[in-house]
Amino acid sequence: MSKCEQCIVRQFSSLKALKKDELLSLSNCKTFYTVKKGEPVFTEGENLKGIFCVKDGICKMTKLSANGNEQIVKLISKGELLGQRSLISEEPVNLSAVAIDDMEVCFIPKAEIMGFFNTNNEFSMNVMRSICGDLKDADDHVVTMAQKSVKQRLAEVLLYLYDNFGTDEADNSLTIKLSREELAGMIGTATESCIRLLSDFKKNGLIILSGKKIILTDIDALRKM
Repeated sequence: MSKCEQCIVRQFSSLKALKKDELLSLSNCKTFYTVKKGEPVFTEGENLKGIFCVKDGICKMTKLSANGNEQIVKLISKGELLGQRSLISEEPVNLSAVAIDDMEVCFIPKAEIMGFFNTNNEFSMNVMRSICGDLKDADDHVVTMAQKSVKQRLAEVLLYLYDNFGTDEADNSLTIKLSREELAGMIGTATESCIRLLSDFKKNGLIILSGKKIILTDIDALRKM
């Protein structure tokens, strides 16, 4: 387990504002553990007793609809923090966080984080900016779901995976390998509709499919869509 002051991923989150003595204090109180693929970091409705820093791996933030379908709101990768809004609002988390590959996570107790709020203004502002960014993303997501067709939403999700997570060097397939159910959960449609749309994209020369692997072959056309 690395010390917080030597950890590279903290530079990607609100923790970058912490001073050396604060990082030493953080190292002494954090808990490090692994989360296996498919396991939850936390579950919707849970009362968190701190926040989570993603050291490695990726998780999906999900919401269960009334009919039991899983809606994927966003993906979280290394360097990002989980549970900030819930910590400040003192409310249960409104989303679940589930590992889509093996993760390494550090848990930081609430008392330690709230102490930084009282002593480090830059840290406080960073957290506020992060939460404001999440609110903006949520607004954009609502507009996308309301105003764009399912076909446009699928193109947008494929480009999101391409732009944010890249491709494998070996075959140029998207690095993030989502199941058809997970893709359907990201675009807000039935799995059958997602499978049919992927097939249409393939026929039109936009993508190549091989199991879970998806290769984007006409990125310009997807962006125009």
